[in-house]
Amino acid sequence: MYAVSDRFLQAIAESHDVVTEVVLIRTDGGEETLDITGGSVSVDRNRSVRRTCTVTVADPTLIPRTAADKVSIYGARLRISRGVRYSDGSQEVVPLGTFRIDDVDGDVDVGPVTITGNGLESVVSDDRFSTPYRATGTAVGAITALIQRSIPTASVVVGSLVDTAIGARTWDVGADPWAAVQELASVIGAEAYVDGNASFVLEELPDVLTTQPVWTVSAAEGGTYVQASRGMSSDGVYNGVLGRGENSEAGVAPFQVLVVDSDPGSPTYWDGPYGHRLDPTAVTSPAILTSLQATLAATLRLRQAQAANASADLTTLPNPALETGDVLRVIYEDGTAELHQVAAFPVPLEVGGAFTIRTISAKEDT
Repeated sequence: MYAVSDRFLQAIAESHDVVTEVVLIRTDGGEETLDITGGSVSVDRNRSVRRTCTVTVADPTLIPRTAADKVSIYGARLRISRGVRYSDGSQEVVPLGTFRIDDVDGDVDVGPVTITGNGLESVVSDDRFSTPYRATGTAVGAITALIQRSIPTASVVVGSLVDTAIGARTWDVGADPWAAVQELASVIGAEAYVDGNASFVLEELPDVLTTQPVWTVSAAEGGTYVQASRGMSSDGVYNGVLGRGENSEAGVAPFQVLVVDSDPGSPTYWDGPYGHRLDPTAVTSPAILTSLQATLAATLRLRQAQAANASADLTTLPNPALETGDVLRVIYEDGTAELHQVAAFPVPLEVGGAFTIRTISAKEDT
């Protein structure tokens, strides 16, 4: 979750005034604030482009007629933020993302106008390789070069991950550079995505049981809980993943590492009643040179595969500071508590919009 004050979280429960700002960044570099009537920002960790937006404005003159118009699909962007206004008149906002404008349409006479945009992963993804592309060096260095090849000013945030040397990897003409970024990120056990600050983030998927919850969603008086639905499924849930490496150029013969759920207390324990359920798709890449890298990549896939076993849809008061991967403590009306990991949510840009958090990997909070 983005760094916000305790006062901000309390204001969510108290339904303070909502502050929403949508800034149009024109192709000439100028900026102006749009007067919007509605919209939302959708965040979903299962999508290649993690953040998308839809914004509604009343003014039909914003519908572009030429490439030079300010709301342009030829390079204009939206920067969106949302927060709260306190009773003393001060305000606190968090960024929801910077989006490439991809569609603009509406009634040319009376409006409204709908603007849709995609996160900056789309800029990297659409910049397909026009010649074979070769990555060498370290994982973070190669990832940074791939991203800044398309967005020279892009910021890459690594955090506490350990960078390592990779095997030389070449992608064919027409290959997706963002898929290449994700492949190289897996070598260091990380997911790659763009956050609300428009930074490219490399981050390990947090473990629900060892990560401190960032927010408590409580049904008690003064809490933010509205309602919830809960389910469990074994579909797509695996407790073993193979990580494979091979690189003839570096003299690395084919090898593999099996990573399994080794926790005897886990319901998907490899040697427990759940049985052996091996992910049919091994994690493999010429960039993987060592058994440690294969283990990190397979561990990331295993954590993703285990996370699907339990899910919930939590309807709460909107919290724009959340990020996918955040761990929440949920306290139900009967007093029982669970830990949930955020998978997806839409942030409404208008007052009173729906806010339902889809979560995964629900665990009993002991």
